[in-house]
Amino acid sequence: MPRNTLLNIVFLVLLSAVSAFGGPVEECQEFAAYGVPGQSGDILCRKGYLLSHDALKKTPVWVVERMTRERLKAKLKRANNFRPDADLPKGERAELSDYRGSGYDRGHMAPAADMAWDEQAMSESFYLSNMVPQAGEGMNRGIWADLEGKVRKWVEKRGELYIYSGPVYSGALKTIGRNHVAVPSALYKVILDPARHEALALIMPNEALDTRDMPKYLVPVREVERQTGLDFFSALPREEQDRIETPAPAALWQ
Repeated sequence: MPRNTLLNIVFLVLLSAVSAFGGPVEECQEFAAYGVPGQSGDILCRKGYLLSHDALKKTPVWVVERMTRERLKAKLKRANNFRPDADLPKGERAELSDYRGSGYDRGHMAPAADMAWDEQAMSESFYLSNMVPQAGEGMNRGIWADLEGKVRKWVEKRGELYIYSGPVYSGALKTIGRNHVAVPSALYKVILDPARHEALALIMPNEALDTRDMPKYLVPVREVERQTGLDFFSALPREEQDRIETPAPAALWQ
């Protein structure tokens, strides 16, 4: 192959890499240290999380946050300023009216309680781009909230965790509101301990559940990837991904 042709190919590869990981991902490197689960959708960088938003479903594809023991020390008051995301055009985002009377909660993926360390982070957690239509009693206000509380306790014990949350869709797609916001059939949470290189993953049906059954919803990280088409921890060597992602967790972390 002529040298000039080879140099052109190398240049195009490097250019593609810069394009793929520039913009919001570059601005939010804190949350992308272990790679991002996927490149599809509108990727948005926030003070407390990074997300990819699906303009068709009007919900996030994935949301990743990094929680530390230091951030848990701050206790700002919950903002409750739910609002559409102004960085997304009308018609490609959820509106408050879509949830009104729908029977579903505006379910945070990056929880407001995780953002109590910073006013901007707290406020941005209430963008509807960070939410999905979630069953309320027994789910958003039950087992899911209890799981979020457990994650904060694990952060306190372990020092630092990366948390990935998002929807799973299967079967006939149900929507709410004039903007046809998609209702997930289930929700996932994938948690990485970067110091121990341990991971925990759960998939929960989007319905009222018993918190005591939480261990029933433990799955290998690979099962979340299979059901969503995402790729977690892509910055790690493949053999390390295999070690972390293949086994089913024996139990919830203590």
